[in-house]
Amino acid sequence: MRVAALLAVPVLAAAQGPNLPETPHPPAWFRYSAPSVSQAPLENSPRFRSLIRAGNVYLSLQDAIALALENNLDIEVQRYNPRIAEMDLMRAKGGGTLRGVPLVVNETPLSVTVLGTPLVTSPASGTIATSSAVVTSVPLIDPVTGQPVNLEVTPTFPFSPGPPIPLYDPALTGNVQWQHQETPQTNTVGTGTNSLIGRNIGGGFGYEQGFSPGTQIGVTGSETNSSLNSIRNFYNPFNQTTLGLTVTQPLLRGFGVRLNRRFIRIAKNDRKISSLVFEQQVVATVSGIINLYYDLVSLNEDVAVKRETLREAQRLEEDNRNQVEAGTLAPIELVRAQAQVATARQDLSTSEGYVLQQELLLKTLLTKRGTADPLIRSVRVIPTDTISVPPQETAAPVDELVSEAYRNRPEIAAANLQIDNSRISLEGSRNDILPQLDLVGSVLNSGLAGSVNSAYVPVQTGGLTGGPAPGNIGGVGTAVGQVFRGTYPAYSVGLELQLPLRNRIAISDMVRDELQVRQTEARAQQIRNEVRLEIENSLIALDRARTAIEAARQTVSLQQQSLELEQAKFDVGLSTTFLITQYEALLAQARSAEVSARSSYSKASIALERAMGRTLSAHDVSLEEAYEGKVSRAPSAIPGNSARP
Repeated sequence: MRVAALLAVPVLAAAQGPNLPETPHPPAWFRYSAPSVSQAPLENSPRFRSLIRAGNVYLSLQDAIALALENNLDIEVQRYNPRIAEMDLMRAKGGGTLRGVPLVVNETPLSVTVLGTPLVTSPASGTIATSSAVVTSVPLIDPVTGQPVNLEVTPTFPFSPGPPIPLYDPALTGNVQWQHQETPQTNTVGTGTNSLIGRNIGGGFGYEQGFSPGTQIGVTGSETNSSLNSIRNFYNPFNQTTLGLTVTQPLLRGFGVRLNRRFIRIAKNDRKISSLVFEQQVVATVSGIINLYYDLVSLNEDVAVKRETLREAQRLEEDNRNQVEAGTLAPIELVRAQAQVATARQDLSTSEGYVLQQELLLKTLLTKRGTADPLIRSVRVIPTDTISVPPQETAAPVDELVSEAYRNRPEIAAANLQIDNSRISLEGSRNDILPQLDLVGSVLNSGLAGSVNSAYVPVQTGGLTGGPAPGNIGGVGTAVGQVFRGTYPAYSVGLELQLPLRNRIAISDMVRDELQVRQTEARAQQIRNEVRLEIENSLIALDRARTAIEAARQTVSLQQQSLELEQAKFDVGLSTTFLITQYEALLAQARSAEVSARSSYSKASIALERAMGRTLSAHDVSLEEAYEGKVSRAPSAIPGNSARP
């Protein structure tokens, strides 16, 4: 990894999240079944098996990243959240409240750890024979799920919902009814019969819809065909028809397009936030996999150091045995050499165990079913890339790096959108303080038509004798025609006022929500401060690691020379096994320290890369490919193979 190249990456545009494909919407009308949702893909991509040769997985860094994009379950889980956000937006467009979207990212677990401290590489132990101790603490690894990180900057408790949102999805209602009823009469004057027998066949419909200004409309209609045995009715049978329209328009609370579309605006922001959270998950996973990969490289390098230390100890043991057998060396010197061999062998065994654990962790994170697959369980992981340390870094001023990070980091963009959402929610809280004043208007037209009642007996009242009107003779068509001509209209218009006294609930909600907005702004600033701290810490760590590498290289060279000089003195009888083992241990420690310093350098450069928001661009990661779970880049060539099947 070349950090000089990292620091030279051009400034990216402001983070807007990946251009993720939208979840298809169901048809707009008369859809009463949900679209099918496919099963979660839990089979590995073919890339992993294509990298296996002779029981080993030859893994380049780019292949490790590609496998993570295709198979890592943290990314797979996060793929569903943009679709969930899309469904929340659909719900808001229908006039529903929001259910919210997850804002949690899972960090990739750390490498092999001892007592909770990340292992870089431990130095070879045993400066003298008695320093070796039996290992009683078992190295642990973090849970495979890693640590969850919540990107939410808004308060835990929700904002006040504010005035109800109109239901934008129209609704149709309908009813059909048949009725037969016999009612005893206490007086026959009104009906001319002792038992009034009626039969009704009727139906009705309704249409309701809300609109962005807060307007609610309702249309109702009904048609009833009735037959009565009354001799006083003009018509039998007869039809009654009505058609009415009611419009309610809030004038204070609940008024305004911007207000009533606030959930839609929040849902659109949530869709962007969900895409940014997905991007952050990809960043976290890719950065974590790079760390794990280079840790495996370092652990393998450390195993090589421990093997060389063991070889040197065995060589000294063999020389001492020959001299003891020749009678030129005291037997105690052979015992000391044998103790050093045992110490070196224990160190090698510990380092090899770390490598196996690290391979297990990588195989679990780069596949969907982990070691449940016997083939994956049995293969060894062979990293083909090494840690590269550039000659020097040419970093820009810290303020420039911080400004670039603010533009690139998805969590910064997500925090800004959450602040916007909190301010939108505050609009609803403020409007909810207003009195409820609604303008209500209605129009109702009626129609009546029927056949002349053959049993009708006229009754004279006040010298007048009533009778059926000629215009009402007919059937359903006549009654409907009267409705649309407005023959029998009814109109009304009025104001409805609800004036809460003291209004403590709405006022407290508004003040609390404004306090939460300020809290959100403070939390966002805290995130920006953390970004600056990450950059400055990474730069310091990078400088320290480079200094440590240079010091370790010099120490290795000097300790090698010291050992050679002491060995020459030992060969002529001027030194002892005790001193030789000391110098061998010091050389082993210096070599391990160099491996450790190189590992620290890789971690610092990866941290700076992430702090700058350059992880994806630096490693040619496409968010669209990450979302699809298919990386178009071909697997890297396996060492010793000119072509792959």
